[in-house]
Amino acid sequence: MSDGSVKSLNGSANKPHERLAAHLAAGMEAVNVLIRERMASKHAPRIPEVTQHLVEAGGKRLRPMLTLAAAELCGYEGPYHVHLAATVEFIHTATLLHDDVVDESEKRRGRPTANLLWDNKSSVLVGDYLFSRSFQLMVETGNLRVLDILANASATIAEGEVLQLTAAQDLATTEAIYLQVVRGKTAALFSAATEVGGVIAGAPEAQVKALYDYGDALGIAFQIVDDLLDYKGFSGATGKNIGDDFRERKLTLPVIKAVALADAEERAFWSRTIEKGDQRDGDLEHAIDLLEKHGALEAARQDALGYAAKGCAALQAMPEHPLREMLESLAEFVVSRIS
Repeated sequence: MSDGSVKSLNGSANKPHERLAAHLAAGMEAVNVLIRERMASKHAPRIPEVTQHLVEAGGKRLRPMLTLAAAELCGYEGPYHVHLAATVEFIHTATLLHDDVVDESEKRRGRPTANLLWDNKSSVLVGDYLFSRSFQLMVETGNLRVLDILANASATIAEGEVLQLTAAQDLATTEAIYLQVVRGKTAALFSAATEVGGVIAGAPEAQVKALYDYGDALGIAFQIVDDLLDYKGFSGATGKNIGDDFRERKLTLPVIKAVALADAEERAFWSRTIEKGDQRDGDLEHAIDLLEKHGALEAARQDALGYAAKGCAALQAMPEHPLREMLESLAEFVVSRIS
């Protein structure tokens, strides 16, 4: 994958995720019906209130689409890819509810968070409910291996979040630890989403492994790009404000790279702003200057491009199919947001 093959975010109205959504429209409608059915509760009306607020906030439903795409790519014709796609979306939604409480967030996708509109207790408990629902859906497939994959992914996500708590504001955090966090909190669900699509289809092990590798690489590239956008800031590319990660003292990949190259004065700056939280007017601009000085933004961008290319390479083990091309284009598109 070369930089020249990557399309501009605003260059075409027919973006890869939109083509993917159009191709999978019937399956996604079935997923949405199942989600609405399973997020209902006879005894606790707050559950559908909270979940509907988050579901209606938008989002591309990328993770469940990956499950449907992987299953179809492997020739699956049964009904359970819908159950697994809904499972993936429930796990994702549950983690968002919990994350907003942990991060004390007030906005998600431009709307007030559930914990702000209701309270932290409601967000945590509804998140727990969705996790429980996700396991019910897994069991209905009757496939012990997909249960194992998604259960492990759920545990890995929680591990990644806890690791991030201990590493986020510690200047000793390395790129290896950052990658471990990202593989946990983001890539684990991407890779599980694609892997279970192959497993439910009974695909050969080489293809199941290729789908896992694609999802893992896509998830890592996705998170690195998200971290970069916090400092590069292309309008419309993200719902975040420029500098949110800096203000929240998150030690993301560009900062880790800059800290590794910092002199004593620069390290004192990062210690004051990230470790101690003593932030002043002009600090964000100075932080961006330091990232540029050390080439940290470009280095992180090259890492993202490398993971996207790795994802595309993994798909070469899959049969030729329009969906394979769409998934390759999706990986390229994810990193095009920082091109």
